[in-house]
Amino acid sequence: MTYVVTEKCVDCKFTSCVSVCPVDAFHELPDRLYINPETCIDCNACMDECPVEAIFPDMDVPDELQEWVSLNEEAENHPQIVGQIDALKGPNCVDPNADQ
Repeated sequence: MTYVVTEKCVDCKFTSCVSVCPVDAFHELPDRLYINPETCIDCNACMDECPVEAIFPDMDVPDELQEWVSLNEEAENHPQIVGQIDALKGPNCVDPNADQ
């Protein structure tokens, strides 16, 4: 099993999940993150940390989001990200912390 980043991460790139990943499995695109399934050790730390609930175990990705499993398989084609950076809150982002 591995974990998969899905569409809720697009334009809402929070990287607190990256900071808890013990194996640096995350890769960065301009508007989102992917998890490299070859690197992920299935520890679940990232899923608990994601404020927009964009991360699922690959076996539990909802049917309507299945394309994201193969998108994450392309993670190694993008730069690796190994630490937390400022969040991207693009035009389609619903920031879960906006009212706090």
